[in-house]
Amino acid sequence: MSFDLFVDTSRKGISIAIAGATSEGQGSTFYKEIVDPEARGETLSKSLDNLLEQSSVTLQDIGRVMVTLGPGSFSGLRTGVAFCQGICFSGARKLYGVSTLEALECFSEAPDTAVVVKARKDYWYLRLNGQESFDSTEDVIAKLRAKEPKFVVVDSTARDDVRLTEFFTDKGVKTFLDEGNPLSLWAKLFEKHQPSLIQEANYIQPSYFEKGH
Repeated sequence: MSFDLFVDTSRKGISIAIAGATSEGQGSTFYKEIVDPEARGETLSKSLDNLLEQSSVTLQDIGRVMVTLGPGSFSGLRTGVAFCQGICFSGARKLYGVSTLEALECFSEAPDTAVVVKARKDYWYLRLNGQESFDSTEDVIAKLRAKEPKFVVVDSTARDDVRLTEFFTDKGVKTFLDEGNPLSLWAKLFEKHQPSLIQEANYIQPSYFEKGH
């Protein structure tokens, strides 16, 4: 058996999961995750050890590793990417780096989906029609109005923003919260991206680049 490991340190804390087919028959799947909003990157190794133990899986059973590249905290991204590079360095498993917004888009499981998550006060990260941007609330609404997506994945801040929620309600846009979803929904991205061990600083998207916007 070969399992997939998903690692997200781009948002608050650590989310890490193992997924794969079991030996119990075709179509039977396994999924186990650990989500710790208060964890720091330095505890990632311990989180993986705990996850492997709870899953009765060894590191040798992991064939593919997917890690989010941001936007997000630079320290979180750097720690997550470096950790995943380390466990893939031997070549025993393949490493895939993906945009956090592209990963979150998978949570709707619908093709016509946008993503809106907080960057800082009154500014958002937007993924729309495969394009990612850093926009004010007014620009996000204008872009959404122009493209008219039917679904949008939001974080709790976007969900609670009055102007955004009024727009979603007025346009009949269905929203999906970015929490409480299995990371295994990201597995479809294995087919869209090529594996690469080189996931260094120029590949990740630290949020501090937008501070001076």
